[in-house]
Amino acid sequence: MMGRVTISHNLGEDSTNVSNIFIDEYMQDANDAQIKIYLYLLRMMNANLPTSVSALADKFNHTEKDVIRALKYWEKKELISLEYDAMGNLTGIHMEDITSPVKISARKSETVLKPVSSIKHEATDGVPEKPSYSAAQLRSFKQSSESSILFPAEQYFNRPLTSTEIMTLFYIKDELKFSDDLLDYLMQYCVDNHKADFRYVEKVAINWAQQGIKTPKQARVENYKRDPEIVEIMKALGMENSPTEKEGNFIRSWRGELGFSMDIIMEACDRTVLATQKNRLRYCDGILRSWHESKVKTREDIARLDADFTADLRKKKSKASVSSIDSKLRSDESYIRHGGAQNRFNQFQQNTYDFAELEKKLLDN
Repeated sequence: MMGRVTISHNLGEDSTNVSNIFIDEYMQDANDAQIKIYLYLLRMMNANLPTSVSALADKFNHTEKDVIRALKYWEKKELISLEYDAMGNLTGIHMEDITSPVKISARKSETVLKPVSSIKHEATDGVPEKPSYSAAQLRSFKQSSESSILFPAEQYFNRPLTSTEIMTLFYIKDELKFSDDLLDYLMQYCVDNHKADFRYVEKVAINWAQQGIKTPKQARVENYKRDPEIVEIMKALGMENSPTEKEGNFIRSWRGELGFSMDIIMEACDRTVLATQKNRLRYCDGILRSWHESKVKTREDIARLDADFTADLRKKKSKASVSSIDSKLRSDESYIRHGGAQNRFNQFQQNTYDFAELEKKLLDN
């Protein structure tokens, strides 16, 4: 029978620290792939090195789907947060502070078990705290909001909502005083940003309430002001003002409707600035829509279009030159006597005389 084993170390600075909470309370429920992915993320974070889904897949001989599943597993466990761009591509992984799931569960239970009468609606930065609603209140909310809020919410998030999620919607509508239109836009905004967690929905709602946002239009304008890509594009076009709703919609359509990358959009901005001082937004929109019709996806596609345009322009200039020469020749034919030497004297029409007839007329007289 083996006795206890003493563990010592001779670790240098080139090491990665793993939380004891992770080892004691998270690792036992995770599979090998999930553990490998999380530990490697810690390694890359401590070394301040970038990585990618494909790099993780190659590193551990997994498929990219396996990597995505592992990342979503840890996101669900609240150990990481995933960030996406407008096209749904993973752009960032944020390592969260690790907390004991037992403590999280205890906090949630404590909140649920508090009697409704004991919970005060204290304001934080002008926003009321989220109360604990009774079952009767939730039933009443569901019956009154079945078609206007809950059904669209389930369509947006593509699943039935839990009681906790319904409670969040009730809080946003009842305490934060969101209209149905603003609440609908809030859910659409979160889904478009690939945030299906209702904690994120609630966080955005509180932020909007603190800013006094009451309508979808106000929310859109505020979102455009905070959108780094929209701000970058406007600066590239020489526009220093905060984006209006129309300007924001214009620029959003280039990423969403047309599906262009920022690289292609910035190329269109550069060409716009060189071409015009006025109506740059519309001019740039015209360039991008023309490229969209030509199925442009990369800078190589743009180079191909430029080459085709240059070749076509040369061909048209060549035809125009030949046509001009032909017209000149035709116009000169009426001034040149056929069969004669072409000089500055015989370019005019010359007369012919019958000298014998003229002599006879003189003798008769």
